[in-house]
Amino acid sequence: MRVLFLLFIFSTLLIKAHAFPVPDDNEVNFDVIRKNKVIGNLTTKFIKENENLILHSVLDIEVKVLFIPAYKFFQETKETWRNGNFIAINGFTDFEDDREYKIDGKDENGMFIATGMDGLIKMNENIVPLNYWNKKMLKENEVFDTQKGIVREINVEKLKNENIKINNSKFKTEKFIFNASLNPKDLGPFPEYTLWYYKDELLKMEFQNPKDKKTITIIRTDLTK
Repeated sequence: MRVLFLLFIFSTLLIKAHAFPVPDDNEVNFDVIRKNKVIGNLTTKFIKENENLILHSVLDIEVKVLFIPAYKFFQETKETWRNGNFIAINGFTDFEDDREYKIDGKDENGMFIATGMDGLIKMNENIVPLNYWNKKMLKENEVFDTQKGIVREINVEKLKNENIKINNSKFKTEKFIFNASLNPKDLGPFPEYTLWYYKDELLKMEFQNPKDKKTITIIRTDLTK
């Protein structure tokens, strides 16, 4: 009984140590699909460094028309978490035009201080990044947009649960609609996202490209029951 009790305490501490689920192999992979074609991929690696957990994410998209690149997008971020708290970020975003943003931020003197599109900004130290993997983010009122290094207000609507199929396996998922506020420097509207979660892990997300109105699907490629 004592061993079972200790195992329970240990597992409880592990759950509290992370704000989100960590895959058994410490990595998740998604395909980015447009018009039934894979145009990119999203990979997140979960790296443990002493007391810290680092989420290293790379999103790489390229659309070609007649074998000529017509659209490119690249984002790389490293989020640092400790005991379930977001404490630092380092990132870079390269949009399809001339916009490039270097994102740096960390907890400092009871605040989260970061630089990005709007220069230096100071936020509540409990701010969390806009990372759809972290389902708990959906309960926040404001999040830190890691693409541009700005704060956005968010609005989330819970829809009916839905069964979806991935890799010939069916999953009963929780479904949400996600919207975020605009920034004066945005060149277009923030897309509305539809999100699907299974056991708190993100399986799929979709949004409509504001430019060509085509649906972009981002779906797990490494998951089976």
